[in-house]
Amino acid sequence: MPGPYIRAAWSAARRCLPSSKTNPKYYNSIFGRTGSSSWFTRRGFSAAAPAIDHPDSVVDPAKIRNVAVIAHVDHGKTTLMDRLLRQCGADVPHERALDSINLERERGITIASKVTSISWNGNELNMVDTPGHADFGGEVERVVGMVEGAVLVVDAGEGPLAQTKFVVAKALKYGIRPVLMLNKVDRPSVSEDRCGEVESMVFDLFANLGASEEQLEFPILYASAKEGWASTTFTKDPPTEHRNMSALLDAILSHVPPPRADLEEPFKMMVSMMERDFYLGRILTGRITSGIVRIGDKVHGLRKTDSGSEKFEEGRVVKLMKKKGTSTALIDCAGAGDIISLAGLSNPSIGHTVSSLEVTTALPAIELDPPTISMTFSVNDSSLGGRDGSQLTGAKIGERLRAEAETNLAINVVPVPGTDSFEVQGRGEMQLGILIENMRREGFELSVSPPKVMYKTEDGQKLEPLEEVIIEVNEEHVGLVMEALSNRRGELIDMGPCAGAEGRTRMTLTCPSRGLVGYRSVFNADTHGTGFMHRAFLTYAKYRGPLGNVRKGVLVSMGSGTITAYSLMGLEARGILFVSPGMEAYDGMIIGENSRDSDLDVNPVRAKELSNMRSAGKDENVRLAPPRQMTLEEAIGYVAADELIEVTPKTVRLRKKCLDVNKRKSIRRFNKE
Repeated sequence: MPGPYIRAAWSAARRCLPSSKTNPKYYNSIFGRTGSSSWFTRRGFSAAAPAIDHPDSVVDPAKIRNVAVIAHVDHGKTTLMDRLLRQCGADVPHERALDSINLERERGITIASKVTSISWNGNELNMVDTPGHADFGGEVERVVGMVEGAVLVVDAGEGPLAQTKFVVAKALKYGIRPVLMLNKVDRPSVSEDRCGEVESMVFDLFANLGASEEQLEFPILYASAKEGWASTTFTKDPPTEHRNMSALLDAILSHVPPPRADLEEPFKMMVSMMERDFYLGRILTGRITSGIVRIGDKVHGLRKTDSGSEKFEEGRVVKLMKKKGTSTALIDCAGAGDIISLAGLSNPSIGHTVSSLEVTTALPAIELDPPTISMTFSVNDSSLGGRDGSQLTGAKIGERLRAEAETNLAINVVPVPGTDSFEVQGRGEMQLGILIENMRREGFELSVSPPKVMYKTEDGQKLEPLEEVIIEVNEEHVGLVMEALSNRRGELIDMGPCAGAEGRTRMTLTCPSRGLVGYRSVFNADTHGTGFMHRAFLTYAKYRGPLGNVRKGVLVSMGSGTITAYSLMGLEARGILFVSPGMEAYDGMIIGENSRDSDLDVNPVRAKELSNMRSAGKDENVRLAPPRQMTLEEAIGYVAADELIEVTPKTVRLRKKCLDVNKRKSIRRFNKE
């Protein structure tokens, strides 16, 4: 009668194991699932439990193509990726399927690079979707080393713009073979002659950036990613049987070379992306340079040092994963040339090497352009601090910033000695604004300083970062834009009519980065939302001198309490208000913009004195203009050197660094003397 004994043993074993209700991830690990970990909700990984793939052997490197999709912002990269996924049979639940971060869906931009693989004619295509905005150029720089080819998407109407030049320069530097795709050719303003002009502009751009003869022999395709077709010849309405992306996929197979890989050598992989999972720890993604890796293999982490290479951790491969379409598959092994994700080590980060134990030399590190702008993050010490958030201390802020710097190499975090503040260095105010927005959504409260440009000194000469700016506006707005940019030390390089758009003018300028901080909101107001402005880092050049008058003074509260309509009624004539009745104010808080160039201390909490001749009900007749609601990006570009941005999960306020009104008067008096 073995039955009762077996049942008793099973019951005892169940009592020893943790309950599935309290720790489901324990059972998930037994059955090879990762559950609903947060890692699969970021950078395009599906939250569903991945399927287990059991290949008989690793993929032949000759059947692998590693390709990046690069372009200027809004030229159609992510839409193209959706069409390629559908073409190869992947389940695409919605538009912009790879934009998995909440802010990406809200703003309609790509913030982080994502990797996925699709199958076409027996070949494995590892596709990398990259951001198009200049502030996220670090995402492009760290993934171009994983690929051998790139699909350069160019708007056939606009042609190559500022960010196109940046991403092409990075691709050519790594010897990547490009495939040119002219997108949006179905638009009425795009003609065959216009496409010929854009092709010549792209060829000249390649030649000026030092492309090799092989890179200059790029195939050209004409496509409409929105309609889901590509063609090798110019057309606006291809036949039904050719309304697909087959031409682009075939061009990738024929023009992009397979990776140079040797399966017989020891395993080596450069980490290009990193994520965190509460159960698996760090998820390291990269291209396998050589060898084969299997689950259970012993590996270690290597990093470059001044004296050579240093080993800093040893462990075993716990999981191997590969993104396929919009889902994630668990695999048993992977070979050289493939792009995979592995778990098992807790310390390696982006730029480090993961390899088998016999390897002692780390792969060359990823080279990134230096940051050009910095902001100081500190504890929120205002009178209203601590009411909205849960992460308030400097230690929490520092821990979060260091975690961000590990996953984003374009951001540097430097502690400010003797304080709970941290200097965060990045590529632009939009990149740092995304970081601040993510932190406030996680419950952080902090004070942020205005952006500061990072200068250089060479041979005793002060250098500052310059950006190339391309602007398209209506003819009646050219004067306003030129006047504003001249005050910001911009210099005009080229100016002419826009091709295919009557009454529009395109201008190309160079302008210091410090002059462009906060200009986008001014530009949108001057052009009534009809203008387009594109910018990208160009070079470091000689300091151009102080900026002109780019902002008025502010109205500063010198009282604490609830803002009253009675008080705002008298202040409305002084300038533009940022607050409305019923909001809380404190001493040193900025409540509006002064109509003059100097700051003005005001009392927005003054209430009507009640008597037998006055009643409180008379305030109901006060009519105020709607206040100016300032977003986080507008606030970053608006604040002056003696001001801070107070960021909480519920609100964004502006304030003076020195909150006491008497101390501010003493500082102003001292500066005048």
